[in-house]
Amino acid sequence: MARQPEGRVVEKIKWLFREEGGRPFKIVGSDEGFQETGIPDLLVCWRGYFIGAEVKQPGASLRPTQRVILHEIHKAGGVAAVLETVEQAEALLSYLKDRRSSEAPICYDRGTVRRRCEFK
Repeated sequence: MARQPEGRVVEKIKWLFREEGGRPFKIVGSDEGFQETGIPDLLVCWRGYFIGAEVKQPGASLRPTQRVILHEIHKAGGVAAVLETVEQAEALLSYLKDRRSSEAPICYDRGTVRRRCEFK
């Protein structure tokens, strides 16, 4: 599969969540400091889930602040996700559709559900 610019992948993931009835919010960073550093690229409300999704190019690493914020989302009971492809976002949605809401929070790292919140 050919690599796509990160922005294009973000737009496709936003469309996917909208099509499934979710409301994604794209977070745009700036040098002016109007937002907290490390907030994931996408914040999504979907079927009662709060999802923080950092979108990365394949193999790209999280910055330390991104890692901290994703851990905080997980600790607060949300879904902390790192996504590289639209297919990974589809797999996350499929997993969440089949999941019982009473299960513990999850980390979703590039296609792998992790019970412990330890991102690559």
